[in-house]
Amino acid sequence: MSGLFRTLRRRRLLRRPFPPEWLGHLERRAPFVQKLAPEARERLLSLLKVFAWEKEFIGAGGFTLTDEVRAVVSATAARLVLYLDLSYYDRLREVIVYPDAFRIPGHTGVILGEAKNWGTVILSWQSVLAGLADPSDGHATATHEFAHVLDREDGAFDGTPHLRRYSHYGAWASVMDGHFQKLRQGRRAERQVMDDYGSVNEAEFFAVATESFFEKPRQMREKTPDLYEELKRFYGWDPAGPPP
Repeated sequence: MSGLFRTLRRRRLLRRPFPPEWLGHLERRAPFVQKLAPEARERLLSLLKVFAWEKEFIGAGGFTLTDEVRAVVSATAARLVLYLDLSYYDRLREVIVYPDAFRIPGHTGVILGEAKNWGTVILSWQSVLAGLADPSDGHATATHEFAHVLDREDGAFDGTPHLRRYSHYGAWASVMDGHFQKLRQGRRAERQVMDDYGSVNEAEFFAVATESFFEKPRQMREKTPDLYEELKRFYGWDPAGPPP
């Protein structure tokens, strides 16, 4: 899709009214939306509706896709780019949702979520709901997978998304790699903040750190303050502070 066509389509989608019934779905399933200040909440709802109508949502494994699923999943995606831009999702074409954990040919065991290189995110609806039901446990499947999409936007799953300024890359590399290595070593501060799965590689570290940034911001700010500051500078807001 050309950039001009995408821009024009997004402008058209922004003019469409937000479906009022979606607000009920968000109130029940995505409590973080109500915690935002009014201006930030309106911004998120605008991003949410464009994402929901722009991306193709597909039910899999016998799952019936509903407006509730579309709205809630889109809310988790919109939160990550609340102070970035929807262009971070330009490579994403479709969101596939299974009712529960699923299997993928070539993989061992069951999977709760996966971001594919070609522009697909696959999610377990039950895992999405479980992550939202406990907003402070540091586990949020949808947030994790959409963080991978942001990471991939600059061309690779490497743990470094497209940063706001070229001058930010040096500090980002130093801080992220430092805490990645400490998590691999089993250091106490990192393990108190992030899941061990973040030690698999740099891409998983960024996704796991993003989960903790939004779900355990105060702990991250206390235990790993430089990591928190880098993520705050990238995402553009402070989840540990007053509602934006």
